[in-house]
Amino acid sequence: MGLELFLDLVSQPSRAVYIFAKKNGIPLELRTVDLVKGQHKSKEFLQINSLGKLPTLKDGDFILTESLAILIYLSCKYQTPDHWYPSDLQARARVHEYLGWHADCIRGTFGIPLWVQVLGPLIGVQVPEEKVERNRTAMDQALQWLEDKFLGDRPFLAGQQVTLADLMALEKLMQPVALGYELFEGRPRLAAWRGRVEAFLGAELCQEAHSIILSILEQAAKKTLPTPSPEAYQAMLLRIARIP
Repeated sequence: MGLELFLDLVSQPSRAVYIFAKKNGIPLELRTVDLVKGQHKSKEFLQINSLGKLPTLKDGDFILTESLAILIYLSCKYQTPDHWYPSDLQARARVHEYLGWHADCIRGTFGIPLWVQVLGPLIGVQVPEEKVERNRTAMDQALQWLEDKFLGDRPFLAGQQVTLADLMALEKLMQPVALGYELFEGRPRLAAWRGRVEAFLGAELCQEAHSIILSILEQAAKKTLPTPSPEAYQAMLLRIARIP
């Protein structure tokens, strides 16, 4: 059996790996694991990834977790174009510089609106307004740093070409965008960057990858989202409690 990718396109890191594989013609058997249902907490999936997280890559007996590790593994295994993960030491260091900051300042911050508007209400939990406002402030500050420190006057976050940094950033920012946040309003440099990244990836691939998350508010309004499993419910409560 070839490579298997366990994913849910509601998940931004899952989308990053999905887009990267599709763009580079990497053959993968896709295994959808429904996060809202809580399938990532099932006994069956925990036997594959005991952390219960997506995406997860299975290459024969080799199992790899964490989206960035998966992206680098696929880039090296399939020798994708150098611009994604540059061989030049300093260019690669710039990619890692952004990704380190991304993990600290973007990853958790920009995922919170989904919990506020969709996942919390799905299980009957309202996130306090002061936490929502704190999150908005944190997103605004992070966007300013993203624009000033990492983008600057360059076309892409780590230089002159698209890298893994741009892909990870775009997918994380799409999460609140899908929920109605006007992240790029009044930020022409960031808006232009988004346009360049999406143009490089291609409109069809972006639509394919984003269609689920772009429809999640409508699904929530129509009450067509699945009911989380008991195991997922407890994990969701803990996650919401950790919102700063």
